[in-house]
Amino acid sequence: MDAYRDQYATLFRNGIGVTLLAISADPVEELASWARERDYPFRLLSDSGGMAGRRYGAWDPRYQLDNRTLYVVAPGGTIRYVAAPFRELDPSAYQALRAAIDAAQPGAGPGVPSPTPGPGAPSGPRASPGSGGG
Repeated sequence: MDAYRDQYATLFRNGIGVTLLAISADPVEELASWARERDYPFRLLSDSGGMAGRRYGAWDPRYQLDNRTLYVVAPGGTIRYVAAPFRELDPSAYQALRAAIDAAQPGAGPGVPSPTPGPGAPSGPRASPGSGGG
């Protein structure tokens, strides 16, 4: 999460045209405290019951947590990129993420290929759980 914070201005354009949401199985209070302590400029959301993780293939039932899966969702809800797992220590992962963010901007074209998805990655093209896709 610190890497996202440290690259927020360049990678996530200071939140202009890009919304970064980090989802974790940790409780709301713990995430709020962590976000304040680490000075994160983005929102941390609690998935304490694992519903979002299950829906999008990131839930690990053995450990009752969401895996480090990263999705780039374009305006309108289309999943444009999936990294499962996201390799946060690999600098090339951030280059691929930046390309995916650029490709998800309105009028940017068809997007970039995702890395090979892990088991349980979403199968549909929509990010909205109520849409009936993936």
